[in-house]
Amino acid sequence: MRYAHLMQITSASNEKIKHAKRVREGKEPGLIFIEGLRLAEEAFRSALTIEMAFSLSGSELSPALSQTLDQQQIPVFEVTPDIMRALGDTVQPQGIILLAQRPVANLTPDHSLESSLWLGLDRLQDPGNVGTLLRTAEAAGVTGIVALKGCADAYAPKVLRSAMGSAFRLPIQANASAETLTSFQKAGVKVVVAAGDGEMDYDRYDWTQSTLLLLGNEGRGVAPELMQQSDVRLRIPMQAGVESLNVAAAGAVMLFEAARQRRLKTATA
Repeated sequence: MRYAHLMQITSASNEKIKHAKRVREGKEPGLIFIEGLRLAEEAFRSALTIEMAFSLSGSELSPALSQTLDQQQIPVFEVTPDIMRALGDTVQPQGIILLAQRPVANLTPDHSLESSLWLGLDRLQDPGNVGTLLRTAEAAGVTGIVALKGCADAYAPKVLRSAMGSAFRLPIQANASAETLTSFQKAGVKVVVAAGDGEMDYDRYDWTQSTLLLLGNEGRGVAPELMQQSDVRLRIPMQAGVESLNVAAAGAVMLFEAARQRRLKTATA
C-alpha cells in the first residue's frame, strides 16, 4: 500500500532518524519508541497519539495497520534495511517503528471504589521484570501502576516488548514518591509490601479490600522508609534453602492470590 503521507529516507544522518534515535534512548521525554507489528497494532488499539512512523522499504504491513496509518494521516518514512537496523532496538528489523506521545497519568485513589487493586514498583531496574509485572498486573485485574522515582521507565523499548501491550492499557504514574503512597493510605488503601521477614503469609491477607502491593528493587528490596510506612508486610512461605523469589515471580504469586480471592468473593456474593 502507498500511503498518502509517505516519504523516503536514504541517509542515516537525516534529522528524522536522529530524532527517532533520541526517542529510543529516552532523550525526548514526551515521546516513546514503539517497535514491531504487534506493538504497533496495540498502540493504535489503545488510542495512543502517534507522531510518525518508519517502515522498512519493501515490507508489507497488515492491511488494518496500513489503513490506520493512512486514515490518521500519520507521516510514514520509508527507510532502507541498513537504516532500520541502525534505528531499531532489536537484533532483526521489525518492519515498523512508531513514535508516540508518552501517556501521562496522575493516579488518585477513588473513595467511591469499594475494592481497588494497585501495584507499586520501588526502584526496579530490570526492564524484563518491569514489563513482566505490567503484563501480570493487567491479567490479574490491577487498577493502575505506581512507579516510584528510580524505577526503570515503563515505556522504555525493552519494557514495552516484555509487557506485550499492557503498558498502553494500564494507567501508569511515573516518578511517584512516599507522599503518593500516603495519599493512597488516606483514601483507605492498604499499602502492603513483599518481604522475606513479613509478619503474615500472603494468602492469609484479605486481598478483597483496597490494596496497593509494593514490590522492591531486585537486590535491595523495598526501601526501609517505605517498609516502615507500609501497613502490612507479607511473606511467601518457601522450602528451606531458598532465599527468595525473583521479584516478577513474587509479584505474580501475590497478584493472582488477590485475583483468586476477589473472584471467590464475587461468586459467593
